[in-house]
Amino acid sequence: MYKQSIIFFGIVLPVLGLLALVGACFYIKSEMSDSFAVKMSQFRAYSQGRQAAMQTESKIKSQREHLERWKKELAVETTSTVRTHLKTITDQISSKEFQETGFDPLTTRSGFAAVTQQKSSQFRMGFRGTFRSAQRAMLELEARMPQLTLQELKATPSDQSTLLNFQVSYTAWEH
Repeated sequence: MYKQSIIFFGIVLPVLGLLALVGACFYIKSEMSDSFAVKMSQFRAYSQGRQAAMQTESKIKSQREHLERWKKELAVETTSTVRTHLKTITDQISSKEFQETGFDPLTTRSGFAAVTQQKSSQFRMGFRGTFRSAQRAMLELEARMPQLTLQELKATPSDQSTLLNFQVSYTAWEH
């Protein structure tokens, strides 16, 4: 009679309690392992993001002085700046090889400027010169004003055999 009670309360119930305790420990361990794995992957992603940000920051640091210059350049009125740079460039090139034939600020927006909300101004310039001189002048102008986008370039033969007539349209993006 007491044998069943002793077996049940002395052996079966403690074994079931131990099994429940071992099962709970395994469950808690697996939850902790999953949580640890998630946190480790988040930490790796954070570390990679931070490392990429540090690399980008080091690359940008050397360009900060140029950024300030470009911001100043964008804040200045475009047409007068183009005229000033063009005068400087024209003075550097021989008048036999390069001559400015026209400069017209455009009032209607076209090309990229027509479909964006970004402020911009457009202008058309005319040149007469050798291909190399015109190429050099445009390179100089675009190097001095990185906000310029070439919209159109037409080159036609000139009356003089060594010279070409150029019609160039630019969009100057403003700040």
